[in-house]
Amino acid sequence: MRIVTSTQLRFGIVGIGNTLVDVLGYALLVTLGVPVFVANFLSTTAGMLLSFTLNRNFTFRAKDGDIRRQALLFFAVTAFGLWVVQFGVITLVSHLFPGVNVLVPKGAAIVVGLFWNYLLYHYVVFRHRPVSPVPGAAPADSA
Repeated sequence: MRIVTSTQLRFGIVGIGNTLVDVLGYALLVTLGVPVFVANFLSTTAGMLLSFTLNRNFTFRAKDGDIRRQALLFFAVTAFGLWVVQFGVITLVSHLFPGVNVLVPKGAAIVVGLFWNYLLYHYVVFRHRPVSPVPGAAPADSA
Protein backbone atom coordinates (compact mmCIF):
# COMPACT_ATOMS: atom_id res chain seq x y z
CA MET A 1 0.00 0.00 0.00
CA ARG A 2 1.35 3.40 -1.01
CA ILE A 3 1.40 6.08 1.63
CA VAL A 4 1.68 8.86 -0.96
CA THR A 5 0.51 8.58 -4.57
CA SER A 6 2.37 10.13 -7.49
CA THR A 7 -0.46 12.67 -7.88
CA GLN A 8 -0.11 13.67 -4.22
CA LEU A 9 3.67 14.00 -4.67
CA ARG A 10 3.20 16.25 -7.71
CA PHE A 11 0.59 18.25 -5.75
CA GLY A 12 3.17 18.73 -2.99
CA ILE A 13 5.85 19.91 -5.40
CA VAL A 14 3.48 22.39 -7.05
CA GLY A 15 2.28 23.45 -3.61
CA ILE A 16 5.82 24.31 -2.51
CA GLY A 17 6.18 26.70 -5.45
CA ASN A 18 2.74 28.23 -4.91
CA THR A 19 3.36 28.55 -1.18
CA LEU A 20 6.67 30.32 -1.72
CA VAL A 21 5.00 32.83 -4.03
CA ASP A 22 2.20 33.31 -1.49
CA VAL A 23 4.26 33.49 1.73
CA LEU A 24 7.07 35.63 0.36
CA GLY A 25 4.61 38.00 -1.27
CA TYR A 26 2.49 38.15 1.89
CA ALA A 27 5.49 38.77 4.17
CA LEU A 28 6.83 41.48 1.88
CA LEU A 29 3.49 43.25 1.62
CA VAL A 30 2.76 43.10 5.38
CA THR A 31 6.29 44.34 6.10
CA LEU A 32 5.65 47.27 3.75
CA GLY A 33 2.54 48.15 5.78
CA VAL A 34 -0.13 46.75 3.49
CA PRO A 35 -3.20 45.69 5.52
CA VAL A 36 -3.35 41.93 6.21
CA PHE A 37 -6.50 41.33 4.15
CA VAL A 38 -5.09 43.14 1.11
CA ALA A 39 -1.68 41.48 1.47
CA ASN A 40 -3.30 38.05 1.71
CA PHE A 41 -5.57 38.78 -1.27
CA LEU A 42 -2.67 39.85 -3.49
CA SER A 43 -0.25 37.09 -2.49
CA THR A 44 -2.85 34.34 -2.80
CA THR A 45 -4.00 35.62 -6.19
CA ALA A 46 -0.45 35.39 -7.55
CA GLY A 47 -0.12 31.86 -6.15
CA MET A 48 -3.53 30.90 -7.53
CA LEU A 49 -2.67 31.88 -11.10
CA LEU A 50 0.49 29.77 -10.98
CA SER A 51 -1.38 26.96 -9.23
CA PHE A 52 -4.07 26.53 -11.88
CA THR A 53 -1.59 26.13 -14.69
CA LEU A 54 0.69 23.72 -12.83
CA ASN A 55 -2.07 21.64 -11.24
CA ARG A 56 -4.00 21.26 -14.49
CA ASN A 57 -1.00 20.34 -16.62
CA PHE A 58 1.40 18.66 -14.19
CA THR A 59 -0.35 17.46 -11.03
CA PHE A 60 -3.67 16.12 -12.29
CA ARG A 61 -2.75 15.96 -15.99
CA ALA A 62 -6.24 17.10 -16.92
CA LYS A 63 -5.42 18.80 -20.22
CA ASP A 64 -8.23 16.94 -21.96
CA GLY A 65 -10.91 18.45 -19.72
CA ASP A 66 -12.95 21.55 -20.49
CA ILE A 67 -10.55 24.35 -19.50
CA ARG A 68 -13.36 26.86 -18.97
CA ARG A 69 -15.19 24.55 -16.57
CA GLN A 70 -11.94 23.67 -14.79
CA ALA A 71 -10.91 27.32 -14.51
CA LEU A 72 -14.30 28.34 -13.09
CA LEU A 73 -14.38 25.50 -10.55
CA PHE A 74 -10.71 26.02 -9.69
CA PHE A 75 -11.25 29.72 -9.10
CA ALA A 76 -14.34 29.12 -6.95
CA VAL A 77 -12.70 26.40 -4.82
CA THR A 78 -9.38 28.20 -4.52
CA ALA A 79 -10.79 31.67 -3.95
CA PHE A 80 -13.07 30.45 -1.18
CA GLY A 81 -10.21 28.51 0.38
CA LEU A 82 -7.74 31.37 0.16
CA TRP A 83 -9.92 34.38 0.80
CA VAL A 84 -12.46 32.94 3.24
CA VAL A 85 -10.96 29.83 4.86
CA GLN A 86 -7.39 31.16 5.04
CA PHE A 87 -8.43 34.60 6.22
CA GLY A 88 -10.65 33.00 8.87
CA VAL A 89 -7.79 30.82 10.11
CA ILE A 90 -5.38 33.79 10.10
CA THR A 91 -7.88 35.84 12.10
CA LEU A 92 -8.61 33.02 14.57
CA VAL A 93 -4.95 32.16 15.19
CA SER A 94 -4.02 35.85 15.51
CA HIS A 95 -6.72 36.33 18.17
CA LEU A 96 -5.79 33.13 20.02
CA PHE A 97 -2.07 33.98 20.01
CA PRO A 98 -1.72 37.79 20.05
CA GLY A 99 1.73 39.15 19.26
CA VAL A 100 2.87 36.02 17.44
CA ASN A 101 4.97 36.44 14.27
CA VAL A 102 2.73 37.17 11.25
CA LEU A 103 3.87 33.97 9.55
CA VAL A 104 2.47 31.68 12.28
CA PRO A 105 -1.20 32.40 11.50
CA LYS A 106 -0.40 32.29 7.78
CA GLY A 107 1.29 28.91 8.24
CA ALA A 108 -1.74 27.51 10.05
CA ALA A 109 -3.96 28.83 7.26
CA ILE A 110 -1.77 27.17 4.63
CA VAL A 111 -2.05 23.78 6.36
CA VAL A 112 -5.85 23.98 6.47
CA GLY A 113 -5.90 25.21 2.86
CA LEU A 114 -3.70 22.32 1.73
CA PHE A 115 -6.33 19.75 2.71
CA TRP A 116 -9.18 21.89 1.40
CA ASN A 117 -7.51 22.31 -2.01
CA TYR A 118 -6.35 18.73 -2.59
CA LEU A 119 -9.67 17.16 -1.76
CA LEU A 120 -11.71 19.54 -3.88
CA TYR A 121 -9.26 19.59 -6.81
CA HIS A 122 -9.11 15.79 -6.83
CA TYR A 123 -12.82 15.10 -6.46
CA VAL A 124 -14.39 18.14 -8.16
CA VAL A 125 -12.15 20.33 -10.33
CA PHE A 126 -9.83 17.89 -12.11
CA ARG A 127 -11.63 14.59 -11.56
CA HIS A 128 -11.33 12.18 -14.44
CA ARG A 129 -14.66 11.38 -16.03
CA PRO A 130 -15.17 8.22 -18.04
CA VAL A 131 -15.43 8.82 -21.76
CA SER A 132 -19.04 8.62 -22.90
CA PRO A 133 -19.58 5.77 -25.34
CA VAL A 134 -20.64 6.65 -28.86
CA PRO A 135 -24.31 5.76 -29.32
CA GLY A 136 -24.61 2.50 -31.27
CA ALA A 137 -20.92 1.59 -30.86
CA ALA A 138 -19.95 -1.85 -29.57
CA PRO A 139 -18.49 -1.96 -26.03
CA ALA A 140 -14.67 -1.88 -26.03
CA ASP A 141 -14.35 -5.13 -24.06
CA SER A 142 -16.54 -7.31 -26.30
CA ALA A 143 -14.78 -10.03 -28.29
